[in-house]
Amino acid sequence: MTVVTLTETEPTRLGHTPAHAPSRWGPKLWAILFVAGLAMFLDALDVSMVGVALPSIGAELGLETASLQWIVNGYILGYGGLLLLGGRAADLFGRRRVFLAALVVFGLASLIGGMVDDGALLIASRIVKGVAAAFTAPAALSIITTTFKEGHDRNKALSIFTVFGATGYASGLIVSGFLTGVDWRLTFYAPVAVVAAVIVAAFLVVPRDRERERGSVDFVGAALLTGGMLAAVYTIVTAPETGFTPLVTATAAAAVVLLGAFFVAENRVRHPLVRLSILKVKSIVRANLAALAIFGSYLSFQTIVSLYLQNTLEWGPLRMALALAPAGVIVAFLSPLAGRLIDRFGTTPMIIASMTSFVLGYVWFILRGGSPEPAYLTDYLPSFLLLGVGFALGFSSVMVQATEGIDDDEQGLASGLVQTSGQIGGAIVLAIATGLISGGAATGIAQYRPGLYLVTTVAVIGLLASATALLSRRRVLPETA
Repeated sequence: MTVVTLTETEPTRLGHTPAHAPSRWGPKLWAILFVAGLAMFLDALDVSMVGVALPSIGAELGLETASLQWIVNGYILGYGGLLLLGGRAADLFGRRRVFLAALVVFGLASLIGGMVDDGALLIASRIVKGVAAAFTAPAALSIITTTFKEGHDRNKALSIFTVFGATGYASGLIVSGFLTGVDWRLTFYAPVAVVAAVIVAAFLVVPRDRERERGSVDFVGAALLTGGMLAAVYTIVTAPETGFTPLVTATAAAAVVLLGAFFVAENRVRHPLVRLSILKVKSIVRANLAALAIFGSYLSFQTIVSLYLQNTLEWGPLRMALALAPAGVIVAFLSPLAGRLIDRFGTTPMIIASMTSFVLGYVWFILRGGSPEPAYLTDYLPSFLLLGVGFALGFSSVMVQATEGIDDDEQGLASGLVQTSGQIGGAIVLAIATGLISGGAATGIAQYRPGLYLVTTVAVIGLLASATALLSRRRVLPETA
């Protein structure tokens, strides 16, 4: 009798994807990857541009810190509220079709955002922009995961996909530094040109959607999920600022009722919008928790540092952008190696290393960032480099782990799920962090320390959640020889 040792009822023990011989990529595959990557570039470009421009926007439109968060969280409200629907729409109605239509809306919303003179209208344009991104992002990711075979090819493709995001982020920081110095509105107009280029490239390169039997569309599930997610995200980003006012209480109750009804409905329909059994795969759950920790902590950290450097230390936008840029440069250089590292070590060790790097980066800034006369090379740069390493190791690994073992007709769902986790994490942590750093009597770095403690705690929780994979119990089963 021999003994077979199993560790988890998952695709792989430590997140290794199935091996296959690497394929030679022709021009067509590279072109598809390039177009999908441009969408990632666009999203990262927009986020970093707005982050740098926040103080200038607040000064011109008379917005306080609590209101400024809505320029970020308005985007998250639309993005996080509809990502799952966007991912499933790509599966049901065609990835190319959804991708192109949403890009058009994204570009128009960005154009309008640069033209308005009212804070409420600016926030509204950001919400619409987030809604559009909720359809472009999972469509782009699922285009990659269905084009490239699971294993080496997909790992390589996702690591290159990350490079586009890092390049967009770093470019956004630097370009926004220049543009904000002239007029913050230019940071809204600039993405429009990128959108136009992506639309043309996608129209020419991405294959037309194949007609196939889609089954019935779960309109009831779509309505319940969309309403519930929008109510939940609104409650999450509003409650820390206003408390549970009658409106917030009502939206919280609506979120509970609608999402509860959604889970009940999905177990009763033949073709559910979301197959709930996907959440039974432990590796996918851990990947989503890691995405929540990475994006939740870093988005808040960037906002805190942007406000601290510009409002407290009185750095100009360009100086601040150049200070943060090394993080994006590190991601751009290291991300191409991520695919090979995932092949060798698996996704779980990579995610653990990523979360460890994030924790160390935040701790370094807490210990050294508040020096009375900070020296950039010793007090700030090590922190930013560690965060770049964390993102380079973690992003591709999380995306691989969140989509491995999933059939092609549900790749949009899996992609939307992991991106929803990242956006919801960003909304929750940023809303709480904003509440912690607003309205207090403290000044200088002391005003921002509670927020920094929060982002560090979130990263530690993400690290511990990922490390549970290493502590999984082994089950020993007999096998007759």
